[in-house]
Amino acid sequence: MLSTAAPQDPGSIPASDNCLFAVCTFSLCLRGFPLTVHRCAVTKAHICRLYDRFEELDKNNKGTLSREDFQRIGELAVNPLGDRIINAFFPNEKQTLDFRSFIRILACFRPTTKDKTTDPNAPEPINSRTNKLRFAFQLYDLDGDGKISREELIQVLRMMLEAQVTDDQLESITDRTIQEADLDGDGAISFEEFRKSLENINLEHKMSIRFLQ
Repeated sequence: MLSTAAPQDPGSIPASDNCLFAVCTFSLCLRGFPLTVHRCAVTKAHICRLYDRFEELDKNNKGTLSREDFQRIGELAVNPLGDRIINAFFPNEKQTLDFRSFIRILACFRPTTKDKTTDPNAPEPINSRTNKLRFAFQLYDLDGDGKISREELIQVLRMMLEAQVTDDQLESITDRTIQEADLDGDGAISFEEFRKSLENINLEHKMSIRFLQ
């Protein structure tokens, strides 16, 4: 299940809490296939379950998934950011998604583990906090230029909040968010500013995959 939580009282919650983060929770019923994924915290059992889920979504047995396959997922169909989430699975205008790409994207949402024996020089894990934030950031960066403009933020917040706020409230929330997050004063939010604004957010709770037994 993918869901986006909108604030109950947009005018009274700090901007960094109610604007810069779409709460994406992945919940999948899964079963297995013997593959490995480089540098990610997904076990063979998890991959098995993901493969079954992939086959369920691949209605025409093509071996790939399309945007239409994702649009048939009920939770995404009613999610205000559903189209943005689906687009994140198809970077660079890709039209199809194979199983290897499918699990690499979902691997980003595996909870991180604190392993004191990890080599500090090892490559960054797929499911690192930074990669989770990159996924969230691209939901807001509509034109892919590496910054969230005021217009982009308004557009995404309008999708999220729908009729919960007036236009004046929406603009106020947007301006307050940019004011708090925009450290270099260029009127937009870069990825580093986005990451800084969310440094106290518990991503393990907000962005995760729950592999059901």
